[in-house]
Amino acid sequence: MIRRREFITLVGGAAAAWPLVARAQQAERMRRVAILLPAAAGDSAFQTRVGAFLQGLQQLGWFNGRNVSIDTRWATANAAEIRRHAEELAALAPDVILAHATPAVGPLLQVTRTVPIVFAQVVDPVGAGLVASLARPGGNATGFTSPEYGFAGKWVELIKEIAPGATRVAVLRDATSSSGIGYLGAVQLAASSFGMELTPVGITDASEIERGVTAFARAANGTLIVMGNTLTMVHRELIITLAARHPLPAVYALPLFASDGGLVSYGPDSIDPYRRAAGYVDRILKGEKPADLPVQAPIKYVLVINLKTAKALGLTVSDKLLARADEVIE
Repeated sequence: MIRRREFITLVGGAAAAWPLVARAQQAERMRRVAILLPAAAGDSAFQTRVGAFLQGLQQLGWFNGRNVSIDTRWATANAAEIRRHAEELAALAPDVILAHATPAVGPLLQVTRTVPIVFAQVVDPVGAGLVASLARPGGNATGFTSPEYGFAGKWVELIKEIAPGATRVAVLRDATSSSGIGYLGAVQLAASSFGMELTPVGITDASEIERGVTAFARAANGTLIVMGNTLTMVHRELIITLAARHPLPAVYALPLFASDGGLVSYGPDSIDPYRRAAGYVDRILKGEKPADLPVQAPIKYVLVINLKTAKALGLTVSDKLLARADEVIE
């Protein structure tokens, strides 16, 4: 038989323990993270990015299936598919969504202003209306940007350095993208300073790319600048093949193009933002708000030169340029 004093002690001890138990249960509950990608599931470049993100989460103590559930949606580059997946993910009300670039972030913000969103590789998020400011995003989205528009002038400088005789440059871009317009303006300014004629080439689909590049290649001394966006990523194999076929020296905005056979690439490391995004997701899962997390610019840029492609095009890459390269593919 329990005495009255012992009973009070037992009840009091149990009551004191309840908050500790509740906190432990709360800490152990499964968190939900969603990923929305404007790419096909078989895209090796995006698989590498997701892998870097998941590795970053693991280093911070988040393991898929143990304390976090990862729901990845491969929406391809089709706008209707992206919108459909955005609506589905928002309806699931995950703790946070990771999204790639404006084509995925824009539709997400149209369907939710409450679910936290961390974006990677968005150009000019303020101008696109995704955040109020870089320092204080103010809403439910924050993340990591692509380079500012003026950076595009460096691609023209590279073109002239690797193909000094070039007098014409075609710019492969998404004509529907506001960021593409900004980069095109910077390329136009730089091309004019070198006395080069510029030709924009739209890339809504594969047939348009092939027609545009083939028509441009009919005249001599031509080169290509290939911007980094969802459409060029989707069609990168075709673009690299066309550049080799005609042949046209080409500078690409993303390192993976040179790795896949393109001549030269210069731009931000496309994997690094995903590693860094894991840190923002971790902070949001621990209670911080996207509104208070500043949007961050690229911190790592990579110059990749494919010497095998240069030789096939009959180009000689200077020792000075090779010395600047972060990676040389032979």
